[in-house]
Amino acid sequence: MDEPKAVGRTAGEIEAARKLFAGRCDFIAGAASLDSLIPIGLPEVAFAGRSNVGKSSLVNALTGRRTLARTSSSPGHTRQINFFNLADRLLLVDLPGYGFAQVSRSMKETWQDLASAYLRGRPTLKRVCLLIDSRHGVKESDRETMKNLDAAAVSYQLVLTKTDHLKPAEIPRAVAAAEAVARRHGAAHPEALPTSSETGFGLPELRAEILAVATG
Repeated sequence: MDEPKAVGRTAGEIEAARKLFAGRCDFIAGAASLDSLIPIGLPEVAFAGRSNVGKSSLVNALTGRRTLARTSSSPGHTRQINFFNLADRLLLVDLPGYGFAQVSRSMKETWQDLASAYLRGRPTLKRVCLLIDSRHGVKESDRETMKNLDAAAVSYQLVLTKTDHLKPAEIPRAVAAAEAVARRHGAAHPEALPTSSETGFGLPELRAEILAVATG
């Protein structure tokens, strides 16, 4: 059975986004402290989520590269805020994961404080893609992050990952459950987007969404 169609944009929007994401994309900086954040400039779209939810894999899949963002099967691999320049049009920002990273409590708090300070203080941040493992749905740690984003008035959208692990009929149910949670949060976009970094499902629509919010 074919996967259900992801919520789409127009063919023209999808093609424009495909061309952008097929272009040059370079890692430009990693920031382990507020002092090392790059200067404010291009529009930014950030990727946040629990450890091992697939942030780095999604960045790689969106840009058609296997090793742009380093991935690992071990939770907590991303230990700084990583910035990627996409064709001098916008920056993709890979944030440290939260949740069950196998590091010390103090290190977790350091990462979380850094990510929180970044989210509160970047006027060029157009949207946060808050990644949710489609197999497990929105967890308490995700809800806490959503509350913090609401308080900071940062626009964000739930992006479901790993839908290739679901049966086709389960995907719409996972989307509906995520959207029901999003409706209770003021800064959340009402539409949740299902994706798979493995199969490419939903990536054209997510690329188009990112382009629209970053350049709109």
